[in-house]
Amino acid sequence: MLAFKSFQQELDARHDKYERLVKLSRDITVESKRTIFLLHRITSTPDMEEILTESEIKLDAVRQKILQVAQELSGEDMHQFHRAITTGLQEYVEAVSFQHFIKTRSLISMDEINKQLIFTTEDSGKENKTPSSDAQDKQLVTWSLKVTPVDYLLGVADLTGELMRMCINSVGNGDIDTPFEVSQFLRQVYDGFSFIGNTGPYEVSKKLYTLKQSLAKVENACYALKVRGSEIPKHMLADVFSVKTEMIDQEEGIS
Repeated sequence: MLAFKSFQQELDARHDKYERLVKLSRDITVESKRTIFLLHRITSTPDMEEILTESEIKLDAVRQKILQVAQELSGEDMHQFHRAITTGLQEYVEAVSFQHFIKTRSLISMDEINKQLIFTTEDSGKENKTPSSDAQDKQLVTWSLKVTPVDYLLGVADLTGELMRMCINSVGNGDIDTPFEVSQFLRQVYDGFSFIGNTGPYEVSKKLYTLKQSLAKVENACYALKVRGSEIPKHMLADVFSVKTEMIDQEEGIS
């Protein structure tokens, strides 16, 4: 009975930790989505730096949530709890890579993302201490959480959908350079995913179809700009592309 009592306590503690991680992952997902929505305003706002600064503040808040995840996983095997946090990590990768693309027109690496997820906090040491001993008792503690390759790949695959939306929004605002930059970038990402093919995780191969759809829509927009750009007034470009996008969706649905 004593043995089973200890097993029960251990399982209850593990289940409680799992639920706390699920809640943190949900918060990370929500805040990351808000950051992505904020970054989409760049296409219609003249002050780009202000939005990038605000997005960095939001991402710092997301990293504080990830710090809590790292603290929860301290001394634990991350892979046992990976399913609880994978959705949040994917959304965070999507938000960070979207911001990085807007700044540099390039893809952020997994190592760069993981470097941002190393945290240093103060450990106050003893609970009962005199004010004069505060500085001596405080010690720096390092926490870290590594994004897995699968989370990184799935986050990048989701990024392509956001880039497709940014492309269409840019065209609607008269920006005819961004679609060609996005198209070139998406081709490189698609080529990289094609090398993985069916040899990678099942989730990655599922995302490949969505990635191909996004690339087709962006290439269609670039084609229309190149061939008919001079014929269509800038304020009507968004309507033309939205109609073409709906036609592509209908054809894919039929096929």
